[in-house]
Amino acid sequence: MSPVMTRFRGDGLSARAMRSSAWTALGYGGSQALRLASNLILTRLLFPEAFGLMALVSVFIVGLTMFSDMGTHPAILQHRRGDDPAFLNTAYTIQVVRGAVLWLASAAIAYPAALFYGQPQLALILPVAGFSLLLQGLEPTRVDTAARHLRLGRLTALDLISQAVGLVFMVTLAWATQSVWALVAGWIVSSGTRLALVRFALPGPKSRLAWEPAAARDLLHFGFWLFLSTACGFLVAQGDKAILGKYLTLEQLGLYNIGFFLASFPMLLGQTIGGRILIPLYRERPPGASAANFARLRQLRFGLTSLTMGMLTAMAFGGEWIVDLLYDPRYAAAGAILVLIAVVQIPSVIGMTYDQAALAAGDSRNYFLLTAARALFLVCGLIIGAEWLGLVGALVGQALAAIAVYPLLIWLARRHGAWDAAHDLTFLLLGGLIAAGAIGMDHVAISELLTLFRGGVE
Repeated sequence: MSPVMTRFRGDGLSARAMRSSAWTALGYGGSQALRLASNLILTRLLFPEAFGLMALVSVFIVGLTMFSDMGTHPAILQHRRGDDPAFLNTAYTIQVVRGAVLWLASAAIAYPAALFYGQPQLALILPVAGFSLLLQGLEPTRVDTAARHLRLGRLTALDLISQAVGLVFMVTLAWATQSVWALVAGWIVSSGTRLALVRFALPGPKSRLAWEPAAARDLLHFGFWLFLSTACGFLVAQGDKAILGKYLTLEQLGLYNIGFFLASFPMLLGQTIGGRILIPLYRERPPGASAANFARLRQLRFGLTSLTMGMLTAMAFGGEWIVDLLYDPRYAAAGAILVLIAVVQIPSVIGMTYDQAALAAGDSRNYFLLTAARALFLVCGLIIGAEWLGLVGALVGQALAAIAVYPLLIWLARRHGAWDAAHDLTFLLLGGLIAAGAIGMDHVAISELLTLFRGGVE
């Protein structure tokens, strides 16, 4: 263990990257453990339709967030003035204005959304849930500064505390009311607690409302393409729920949401670690600058992909057992859904460490082109698949979309010297074996799922 511990010590870039990876994994694992514990309790206190309704709410809240992202966080991570108070305060001002506008937008779309999905409760729930967007906009830029310098220990602890407070409040209110409003209230309490904690317990300079024209120009120039990217990214992250919400009943959407919650853990963990550490690493050690830089990033890439693929394998082969163990019989169908979602995410895992190289180099334009292609392929795959075979077809379309966008991902990675053919071939072969084995083992349950969820389409 001594060589391993030595790599974690010190203030060098590698040591900070190792510690940040560990903190991010610990924080995300703890966060998901808290969510799972509350989910197990809430599924016994509430009804499946409540989770389907909140899945629709999350589509709109996440959609508003992503359709208006001005890229202040990655801009602070990669910009040469990322530690300049004038630059940071200008970014904070943009962030606060955006949060206020988003809250108003959530109120404006609430009634049309309720009519579109035929769910009257959305008209009341969306404006209240949207208040969390204002709270997020008020968070100081010291959060971004901690990420820029790969000092994530205290921030991770504060994230976990705020989530725990929100979940305890949510479960208590659900026990007392058996209402979907408990889920909304827990969301608001968690956001408010995080805001208070990062303001008073996270070290760093205070954020103030200020405007420097030069900083604003740089932020808005970088943010323009990232704004377009995150607008498309909404379709990548939430397109499945937005589209399936029209094809499935609320109960079926709730079951899908349970399966997705469990199956998405490995991929989201890998993306969270990558998103927090890869931009600083690519910025400090561009892979195309030297063979040594490429070799160090290759080690990280193999380690992160192996971790993610290993956890996906556990989900793919143990999905039905996991759901049977954790949930009551009303949620049994979520087991086969978990297996399928784990399998269809395998193509995305192979290339998940490349696109951050473009952001680290300030290449937000080509990052947008990649994200737009992902969104286009994904939406087409989901709609065509859902029309053809219901939920199972939509998931197959999702996997095919990830395969179709891979050549564009290689193009972007090569532009920044990040593509690693040996890495991709290794995990392509391994992923193919995992997918074939998992589908072969669970083919009976998947066939039953095809019949059951075909009914929601017709």
